[in-house]
Amino acid sequence: MSETAGAIARRVDAIYRTESRRIFATLVRLLGDFDVAEEALHDAFRTALEQWPRDGVPDNPRAWLVSTGRFKAIDGIRRRARFRPLDDVADEVENIADETVRFQDDDPLEDDRLRLVFTCCHPALSPDAQVAMTLREVCGLTTEAVAQAFLTPASTLAQRIVRAKAKIRAARIPYAVPEANELPARLDSVLRVVYLVFNEGYSASSGDVVTRVDLSAEAIRLARLLVALLPEPEAIGLLALMLLHESRRAARATPDGDVVLLDAQDRSRWDRALIDEGTKLLGDALASRRIGPYTLQAAIAAVHANAARSEDTDWREIVALYDLLARVEPSPIVELNRAVAVAMRDGPRAGIALVDGILARGELRDYHLIHAARADLARRAGDAAAARESYERALALAKQQPERRFLARRLAELAPGGDAS
Repeated sequence: MSETAGAIARRVDAIYRTESRRIFATLVRLLGDFDVAEEALHDAFRTALEQWPRDGVPDNPRAWLVSTGRFKAIDGIRRRARFRPLDDVADEVENIADETVRFQDDDPLEDDRLRLVFTCCHPALSPDAQVAMTLREVCGLTTEAVAQAFLTPASTLAQRIVRAKAKIRAARIPYAVPEANELPARLDSVLRVVYLVFNEGYSASSGDVVTRVDLSAEAIRLARLLVALLPEPEAIGLLALMLLHESRRAARATPDGDVVLLDAQDRSRWDRALIDEGTKLLGDALASRRIGPYTLQAAIAAVHANAARSEDTDWREIVALYDLLARVEPSPIVELNRAVAVAMRDGPRAGIALVDGILARGELRDYHLIHAARADLARRAGDAAAARESYERALALAKQQPERRFLARRLAELAPGGDAS
């Protein structure tokens, strides 16, 4: 029995969610322009919704969508060509490759998304533009989600992406994986991008869910491709870090989707296979003696992952690792995480002093997690009034619904008389 129109529409939607950025990356290679490829992508999916209920779903939906997008783009060029010389139009159409689309998932050099990452991370673009372009164009995050990752206004981020696209066109930046001698210099930006994609998937910046498995899985896939292409210690360290974090996914939320903090997670639900793989990769990265920030973060994650119980966590080692990380890659986020670790080692008031120092500088004033951390430390220190003030500030800034529910519960649990319960 053939599928109903509704069933096919659901299949198209599922393919869009899982395959659209891969199809987009191939269309960018074929068409040579981000905006033209985006339009072709949406034209192809619209055509699928019209034709597949009548003709059936093709054997290779992704190849069909790429081919359809390419033809739609050529039709668009011809429609817009009324006032252009025919030779120019013919040349433009001729330059759009007509090929049998082959998907070689086991060959990183043939992966169009990896080509697209390196294009977006070209040194001609500013570091912030590189990351913004990749998150938006390769991974399909909304401008708002990218802006949240940057702690930047969405309008500013949108302009940054527009300027980056113009720069790619004007400079004729190639859509290609760099030559071997160029790869190391380009790797730092690519790793930063992959890490931000993973972070958005591991702890979604907004919305109704704690995590977005599609983004985390994409980041891990890209990291595996990078390690296969260029097995540098920091690429290995980043993959180890992501696997160690990913191992905790199943325990990070209740069946109803509410947040479960690290110390309350059921560690029997952690994925031992991912922990073992991440720990082995960490050992490989450490053995190189070229230790960077991702490897240090992976070492911190490994201390957590290999503690059988929360109370077995070696906080002295974690603080020492954060001390190293703060020297290698200083940032207010690293300082905040170190402050929480110090609080676990030395008590909540020691952590509050460090958090207040960060807040006094103003860099994380609108970052909800610093206020949530201060609230928790104040609660543990018995200062309900300070905890309430910080929980209220965190709640005002948080955009993810499970985090908002968690903060609201913690706020409601504070004793009304002013003492922490």
